[in-house]
Amino acid sequence: MPTLGRLFANERAPLTWGLIWGAIQAASPLGFWWLAPATVYALSLALIAAVYIGFAVADGRPTVVAVESIVAGAFVVVAAAGVTGSAWLLVLGLIGHGVKDLWQHRTHYVANTRWWPPFCLAVDWLAATIIAIEIVAGLPIHR
Repeated sequence: MPTLGRLFANERAPLTWGLIWGAIQAASPLGFWWLAPATVYALSLALIAAVYIGFAVADGRPTVVAVESIVAGAFVVVAAAGVTGSAWLLVLGLIGHGVKDLWQHRTHYVANTRWWPPFCLAVDWLAATIIAIEIVAGLPIHR
């Protein structure tokens, strides 16, 4: 099994941009001060999961569209539960989406997404790490 470093050896630019956007995503509640951070994080989890529906439509295979829609729907449910439930659901949702990105990068299940999975994995896992640190530090995620 290849290491993440070997798997993404030729993907430095998407990973770098993913880390930048992961930091922006983690800081995004500052731009939506009137919403609870959990709500902002949940919205972002639902939006990033839904991006693959667009890629699936571009791929054109009905089975891929159906599978990606079901997977995105599952992430929307996790995100919604994280709005009022445990904030750890948002962390788990982001980690899970990163795992899905890793799987997509290895299998190329959805066609023409070469750069997207490493970008999105970096966004997901950095944001999940920062949110987990916020939770452990006792920062208010729910209001």
